Amino acid sequence: MSLKTVENHLKKFNLTKNIIILDKSSATVPLAAKALNCREEEIAKTMSFLANDDYIVIVMPGNRKIDNKKYKEAFKTKAKMVPTQDLEEKIGHVMGGVCPFGLKKGVKVYLDISLKNYQEVYPAAGEANAAIKLTLKELEETTNFAAWIDVTKNID
Repeated sequence: MSLKTVENHLKKFNLTKNIIILDKSSATVPLAAKALNCREEEIAKTMSFLANDDYIVIVMPGNRKIDNKKYKEAFKTKAKMVPTQDLEEKIGHVMGGVCPFGLKKGVKVYLDISLKNYQEVYPAAGEANAAIKLTLKELEETTNFAAWIDVTKNID
């Protein structure tokens, strides 16, 4: 159902043609990069958090992770990920297909500034074997974009 939700969402922007259905799983950054024949940093991974009383997602390059100090400065609370069993109900997608499109009402999308190092990125598209290639402008325009933020650091 998640891929269908993403397709319906992206129809409004005439971008369903950009969805890539893979014959392999793209549920993790390494799997996605291999399946899409791109670098891991070009994978736009989407992570889900409960920030105070709001559900949010943060999109970042695949070679980055949340920097807890920066997150706390930005949101005035500790980083608390949405539990896997609550993802579909609270965010709108299951693990492996979490993406910034077709989210539950009120879920805000934050883009980490480190994405600005890339012309195009590949977020998931609602399923463990679906992705979409987008420019950063398209990513902003097709999501419930709230702000560009600086809350990540390189994976060690």
